Amino acid sequence: MAVEDTQPLIAHLIELRKRLLNSIIAVIVIFLALVSFANEIYYLVSAPLIKQMPLGATMIATDVASPFFTPIKLTFMVSVILSAPVILYQVWAFVAPALYKHERRLVMPLLVSSTLLFYIGMAFAYFVVFPLAFGFLTHTAPEGVQVSTDISSYLSFVMALFMAFGVAFEVPVAIILICWLGVTTPDDLRAKRPYVLVGAFVVGMLLTPPDVFSQTLLAIPMYCLFEVGLFFSRFYVGKRRTRDEDAAQEAESEE
Repeated sequence: MAVEDTQPLIAHLIELRKRLLNSIIAVIVIFLALVSFANEIYYLVSAPLIKQMPLGATMIATDVASPFFTPIKLTFMVSVILSAPVILYQVWAFVAPALYKHERRLVMPLLVSSTLLFYIGMAFAYFVVFPLAFGFLTHTAPEGVQVSTDISSYLSFVMALFMAFGVAFEVPVAIILICWLGVTTPDDLRAKRPYVLVGAFVVGMLLTPPDVFSQTLLAIPMYCLFEVGLFFSRFYVGKRRTRDEDAAQEAESEE
């Protein structure tokens, strides 16, 4: 391999290292700012369950070190989530030089909207789904069984739900991308609305606790977000041009 061929690769690796370091630094800074409030953060996340537990019941720790490490683990996860805008910007800054002008104008709104939708999905899970789901689960315990959830198990459960709702709320971005890439068209998706509605309830059944309330509370927003993505996808159809056309247009503009 010639030296001139390896230089671009080395430059890309150096740029990638820079972007990774910036992302890691952002996570560390937020983590250091929040770590002293680790117990308060855990209490805030566990509040929806604690409010639904029977009088006198408390959460428990079955492992000796879990009272210390579980809040720390949660704080680190929160730090990663809060630093998502910085991380996405670093990704954007790394790939932007390889994109043409019209591609940059299209991709940037998708990055911003995907971040906001992920946060909205997590907030929806916390404020709407958790109270209903935990109210159902804690009141269906058999007689003689005291509800005392382990703090580590609870963290794993709620983080799975947070991720499920966060990803589920990315439906509009996914619809726009597949239409932009030419995988399908808005007209084809409109014709498949009944199947999408059924699929939304199937996904709600798989990702939520086995009660009709939380399943419906995921399925209905997913279908509504499908309609939102379907509406905005029409603005992206036809925007994807060949790289030769883009190069010719940019060459003309430079002249």
